[in-house]
Amino acid sequence: MRGILRIALTLLVCSIAGEVVAAERGSPAEAQAMLEKAIAHYKQAGRNQAFSDFTKKQPPFADRDLYVVCLAADHKIVANGGFPHLVGNSADQLKDADGKPLGASLWGAAGKGDGSVRYRWMNPLSGKTEPKISFVQKVGEDLCAVGAYTQ
Repeated sequence: MRGILRIALTLLVCSIAGEVVAAERGSPAEAQAMLEKAIAHYKQAGRNQAFSDFTKKQPPFADRDLYVVCLAADHKIVANGGFPHLVGNSADQLKDADGKPLGASLWGAAGKGDGSVRYRWMNPLSGKTEPKISFVQKVGEDLCAVGAYTQ
């Protein structure tokens, strides 16, 4: 009887732990919703204020492992709520864990106004490289994206 109880408790603890880990991650639907908020904020507050707000790592433009990234028309990173130290760098020089160039991929996905890109990138919360999908949308001359880690 004790063995069965121990197994049941172990399964319960593992189940709860799995739900907690999942709750620490943003979902693709939440990433899309954050992108819509970011686009609306860009249009309302203006380009420079929006980029400043996106890079601050504060809600509503940063939540768990979700954050806003924006690229200018020249592919320079102008906002990044997950890795602020990358602001000012060319996204064309960044490659994902498999060597895929990110700047070109993001701009390619936004060619028709919006789209998505799948790649592997370091999760700022876990510090591990994980699969990710980023949703992208053009706004003005810029591109903004929000991605969700899908591991």
